[in-house]
Amino acid sequence: MKNSNGPLEGAVVAVAGAAGPAGRATLLRLAEAGATVVGADADPERLAAAVDAARYAHGGATVTGDTVDLLDLDATREWADKTEKEFGRIDGLVHLVGGWRGSASFAETKLSDWDLLERLLIRTVQHTSLAFHDGLLRSDRGRYLLISAAGASAPTAGNAAYASSKAAAEAWTLALADAFRKAGGEDDPKAAAAILVVKALVHDAMRAERPNAKFAGFTDVSELADAIAGVWERPAGEVNGQRLWLTPRP
Repeated sequence: MKNSNGPLEGAVVAVAGAAGPAGRATLLRLAEAGATVVGADADPERLAAAVDAARYAHGGATVTGDTVDLLDLDATREWADKTEKEFGRIDGLVHLVGGWRGSASFAETKLSDWDLLERLLIRTVQHTSLAFHDGLLRSDRGRYLLISAAGASAPTAGNAAYASSKAAAEAWTLALADAFRKAGGEDDPKAAAAILVVKALVHDAMRAERPNAKFAGFTDVSELADAIAGVWERPAGEVNGQRLWLTPRP
């Protein structure tokens, strides 16, 4: 059922990396809460399927999709500008662009894995945060949300490239949070940048493939989507610059 008077009613939220399982769940949840949702992904077919699913699940919801190269800063800025111009405001950017590479040991780490993850996990954060910064400040409820991993705080030997990429993305997001804090002056910030931390994500297809797996400590994508929507329930000053843990801290 659509929420007709919650904090997301009438909000415009962009979702980067919208075509994966977490993106699909997030599009559904934000649309359910009454938001206009604008998804972006590099895969147009999977994006169209995710947008259609959210649209059909919530009749009357405005859910659109744009194929955007988030590794191109100019293209990312164009997406942000187009979204705000078309819908009159921008109230959120949810960063769900993912990727993982690992190795059996630290010594076997491939620096080519770092090259890939730096682009997927850091560069897309840089581009989306720079592109949406001004629009989020113009909002009365702007939120920039990064989905991160517990491994960023406790890297393991075989996850050096991944954990380092996530840690860098977190640091960049916290710098954005400081910018929002400073923009608020003597008052609490109007916009917030926060990090939602999971151990790993799980979804129905993963459970079907591995019916005997316990996925201990994993966060279901629907729970993540609920947590994302829930950030708008809290004041900007309360969540700005915070790591919001959805799994026990390492």
